[in-house]
Amino acid sequence: MSQDCCQPKVTTMILACSGGSNVGQLSNQVAVELTQEGFGKLSCLAGIGAHLSGFVQSARDITELIVIDGCEVGCAKGVLEHAEIPLRGYLVITDLDIDKNKDMNLKRDEIDLVKEAVRRLQADAGEAARPGGLGPATCGCRQT
Repeated sequence: MSQDCCQPKVTTMILACSGGSNVGQLSNQVAVELTQEGFGKLSCLAGIGAHLSGFVQSARDITELIVIDGCEVGCAKGVLEHAEIPLRGYLVITDLDIDKNKDMNLKRDEIDLVKEAVRRLQADAGEAARPGGLGPATCGCRQT
């Protein structure tokens, strides 16, 4: 694990469905770009789905959680519900009038639209109310 992995600098965890359609891959691309921009940190939804304790506990403990599902099937939401993690900050890409299909050539305007929707979602959740303390690591390991 890299040295930076478990540094509790980021208080927003981003989970993306990363499914087998354009909107699933769009959720992943948005999560990657927002992580690269310092908005939050992408974490492993599969680790939560596998009930790996570090990932589950990190998702429970994180200050802010953004969950991006590609479509109304809601796989990411279902994973969190199954792991008994409260759903906070939830976005469904098809609700933004982006049609689900099998075209994996992602469009820049759709990526930007979803990124802006995620930013609005966090702002609407009251970013100003964020506690000053540092959150847990988002990589599945535990900070002490």
